[in-house]
Amino acid sequence: MKAYTFFRSSLLIAAGMLIILFAGCERDLADLEKASFPTNPEVFINGFSPGLNYAAFGGSVPTAFSVDNQVTYSDQSTASMRFEVPDAGDPAGSFAGGVFFTESGRNLSGYNALTFWAKATQSTTIGEIGFGNDLGENKYVVSIQGLNVTTGWRKYIIPIPDPAKLTAERGLFWYAAGNIDGKGFTFWIDEVKYEKLGTIGHPKFAILNGENQVETSFIGVSTGVGGLMSTFNMPTGINQAISIAPAYFQFASSDPSIAVVDEAGNVNVTGGPGTAEITARVGEVDADGSLTIQSLGEFEHAPTPIHDPENVISIFSDHYENVPVDYYNGYWEPWQTTQSADFTVDGDNVLHYFDFNFVGIQFASPTVNATGMTHLHVDIFLPNQLNANAQFQIELVDFGADVSGVNTTNISADQSQQWISLDIPLDDFPGLTSRAALAQIIFVDAGGNIPSFFADNIYFYNEGAPPPPGDEPSSPAPTPTHPANNVLAVFSDAYEMIPGTDFFPDWGQQTVVSIIQIDGVNTLKYSGLNYQGIQLGSNQNVTDMEYLHVDFWTANSTELNIFMISPGPVETSFSLTVPTTGWSSIDIPLSSFAPVDLGDVIQLMFTGNGDIFIDNIYFHKN
Repeated sequence: MKAYTFFRSSLLIAAGMLIILFAGCERDLADLEKASFPTNPEVFINGFSPGLNYAAFGGSVPTAFSVDNQVTYSDQSTASMRFEVPDAGDPAGSFAGGVFFTESGRNLSGYNALTFWAKATQSTTIGEIGFGNDLGENKYVVSIQGLNVTTGWRKYIIPIPDPAKLTAERGLFWYAAGNIDGKGFTFWIDEVKYEKLGTIGHPKFAILNGENQVETSFIGVSTGVGGLMSTFNMPTGINQAISIAPAYFQFASSDPSIAVVDEAGNVNVTGGPGTAEITARVGEVDADGSLTIQSLGEFEHAPTPIHDPENVISIFSDHYENVPVDYYNGYWEPWQTTQSADFTVDGDNVLHYFDFNFVGIQFASPTVNATGMTHLHVDIFLPNQLNANAQFQIELVDFGADVSGVNTTNISADQSQQWISLDIPLDDFPGLTSRAALAQIIFVDAGGNIPSFFADNIYFYNEGAPPPPGDEPSSPAPTPTHPANNVLAVFSDAYEMIPGTDFFPDWGQQTVVSIIQIDGVNTLKYSGLNYQGIQLGSNQNVTDMEYLHVDFWTANSTELNIFMISPGPVETSFSLTVPTTGWSSIDIPLSSFAPVDLGDVIQLMFTGNGDIFIDNIYFHKN
């Protein structure tokens, strides 16, 4: 199992979890509240500035911070801030972290940077450090993540993105630091103050990491604008990246009748069909990146689950009774970027993750005994058009045996902007030697190009009895439109097919095969599929083709794969999304079948379950 060391900085702070140290403040707090907002730029100069308090984060070592009268930045300094980061497993706390704040705000609009000097007992990295955490709304948080500190004193600068926003700021300084490879360390900070510097400039801002993203959506669906970034050119000539809160941005929608966006970057789709572009700026500087919402109108729901409730342990689904869940997004800082914008349409609850890198669902109170289950089911919808084959990784974690297993599903570009049903055998999670105390499901963007996704119907199930019989399609598959000279057909009334192909080879299968007519169109029907082969009439060289096209329809299948086979045999499968909500058409890149020899294809094969209707099996090029 991976040894995750997680800590939250600004979002998990509650009054009951804080230890507050008052220092350098002898006046009555009521006097502070009556005073106008001061412009005092000092935070810690030889001690606490007037009105400054300290609060340790919950889960941190309460005594990690102290005032040091021995180690200082200069001979003129009489004290510095000392921070002791604990070793892994320290019973006092898992990290060092806290906030320096005032009861009454300060007007910092006349400054453009927070500056300080720092050094450590070793060259190391401080997880996060910045300002704007005020133990409340934390509206104007700014931080540098992964601040590199050496054994010598060095000055650090954190720019203020828009000083005009900080007219009553209470959160003057905050930090969060974890151990490095299990070992703690000590670092010092001195001369903490706000300054007006003329040596920083060229501010650049971005949303969605500067990308222009296009996202398919529906009326009633919400999302968020993540990937908020800012860089400033520093006196050294280096561009310094900082993380900034949404409140620094002014968001705008090109068409509020399609989608609206609030000051926190929350986007709600209000109408459609239609398109709206979400953009932003900070002060007078336009931010790079945009989010184009393509509303398709009414929401398309995930396929209705078909498994018997007696054979299901549900984590998230409106169709079953869910087990107790601790959270659907633990937001494990500082590594996780994934945020949530869950929504409900027509009583259907849907999880929505955006700014996705990884996200965890935890159900540890109590854990789940899935020893009697055979599969994990997840429905996902990818609203963004993918640029290339994506890798959607799922990790299952067992707390009892302290083991985990990872399964990676390859997703092709043509599977985006539609619901994909994943039915993964629990045996396909290598390393998961126990299922008696499952406690986490972790989703990971292993390929780095899945910005967001919807999720529904997350549950474990026992394959149990075969799926119930399904209906037949009321109309034939869509008529192909590819030119005949770009097609090599295996089965289709629309093209001349490979002569001599055997659609009924006796490979010992249980599948009942028939060719039926739907409105006069010949259609393959596989009843009670376990596997079924197609023996091509002759060996085929398809190296000049680009795709394998298949139309398929099923109301009751929970697993369907297509294999391409060359001599050896060498065979590779591709998973099809089932059940369908009508005829489903797919064009599979032939590269997905590597290492099959495309110059010598001899067979195709389908595996899975249920009743399947298939038409228009052909290779083609554009």
